[in-house]
Amino acid sequence: MRGRVYFPFLAFVLVSSSVFSVVALSKSNHKFLDKIVSRADETVKSIESIFHKKIVNDSNAAQPKQWAVLVAGSNGYYNYRHQADICHAYQVLRHHGIPADNIITLMYDDIANSTENPTKGIIINEPNGEDVYNGVRKDYVGKDVTPETFLKVISGDIRGLKGVGSGRVLLSGPSDHIFINFVDHGAPGLLAFPNAELHARPFLDTLLDMYQRKQFAKLVLYIEACESGSMFEDLLPDNLNIFVTTAANAHEHSFACYFDSNRDTYLGDVYSVTWMQDSEKEDLTKETLFRQYSIVRKETNTSHVQEYGDLSIGKLKVGEFQGKAKAPVASNGRTRVSPLLDAVPSGDVPLAILRHKLRRTNSSPESAEIQRKLRGIEKKRQHLKDTLRKIVLKATEDEAKTEFILTGRLKLTNFSCYEELVNAFSQRCFHLPKNEYAYRHLFVLVNMCQSSIPKEVIIRSMDEVCQPRKYTGII
Repeated sequence: MRGRVYFPFLAFVLVSSSVFSVVALSKSNHKFLDKIVSRADETVKSIESIFHKKIVNDSNAAQPKQWAVLVAGSNGYYNYRHQADICHAYQVLRHHGIPADNIITLMYDDIANSTENPTKGIIINEPNGEDVYNGVRKDYVGKDVTPETFLKVISGDIRGLKGVGSGRVLLSGPSDHIFINFVDHGAPGLLAFPNAELHARPFLDTLLDMYQRKQFAKLVLYIEACESGSMFEDLLPDNLNIFVTTAANAHEHSFACYFDSNRDTYLGDVYSVTWMQDSEKEDLTKETLFRQYSIVRKETNTSHVQEYGDLSIGKLKVGEFQGKAKAPVASNGRTRVSPLLDAVPSGDVPLAILRHKLRRTNSSPESAEIQRKLRGIEKKRQHLKDTLRKIVLKATEDEAKTEFILTGRLKLTNFSCYEELVNAFSQRCFHLPKNEYAYRHLFVLVNMCQSSIPKEVIIRSMDEVCQPRKYTGII
């Protein structure tokens, strides 16, 4: 603003000085008068030119920058699809012109070069797909992929990440657009990370802080996780300039897809590959976020894709968040396979992988080994369910109430109770990141909190029933 005031004022002073000088001159000296007027005119034009450039520069400075944070929150080869989704998302953004310096990626990075991967150094996200791993800039890997790292990245906490990974954080400002894509397991009111969980309240508190500190003009979140709607339903206000879509509602699975018999794993997730394939074929300078949401919701008929927050942002173009450049055709002329053909609930992936192997084998010893693994998984899962039943029965001392808590689905509103119980269950009974099947049964803890059973009674029941760390690998 100072520059805009200064230049007109300078022009006024110079022109005024010239006029007063001219008046003082003899009216007969026309040649000298003409020269003075001519020079004054040139001076004004020069100043106007400088002023015009200043306005143009100010206008360019106001153009929103585009930032992205991509997170794969799991590890383990059977979770291949989560890192494949995020690597693919990275390629989509880069092909549409988002600079690599504006994309921050968190992924465990144990898939591409896993001993189980027959194509070392290569990750694909669809049948016969292109390598999506090549060129991905990985900022935080392994033990650095945590809820704390993620929250510090998006909040711009450079000091808090000094000496951690690349140390890069969002450096966005009040006119910028942010795109966040998270892929992993989920449960009521939480998203899973390799060694911990991100609960809804601290996540939403961070988003609110970002809004209040004017770290963005608009922010868009795409979340791929079971029960992902529970992170935002009746929690995210509609006045924070944040638009969210989730793969599932508050109480259902998201779905894996594209089983690959060579790699013996699922390559993608239905919601994720659907939005990315849409972004690869559409003109993102014309397609709106709501249009993409509508397409993904229609084509993802395995779960109920949801939207939350400020829905008016849906009128903006997808390119405002995923990049405006025209991307090359990704499929190279090949016909893409529908992700719905072999879709399975995310929580059933470990069993589905083994069943695929069992159908394919002609070896009796191998068949027997696969069946042994299947029985082992089922046995561990049953042990977890039996443990939960004992905890609930001991806490309620009521068979009918126990049955309701084990089968009902109450809405989570008592977050303080639930967060404490989740932490207690993970510490005393089954460490959640190492027993991913347990995420599917955390609704039981929700039901106990919502049934007004004192949390002290529930934790005491856990202490009496559980045998800490007896089982791991309940998947």
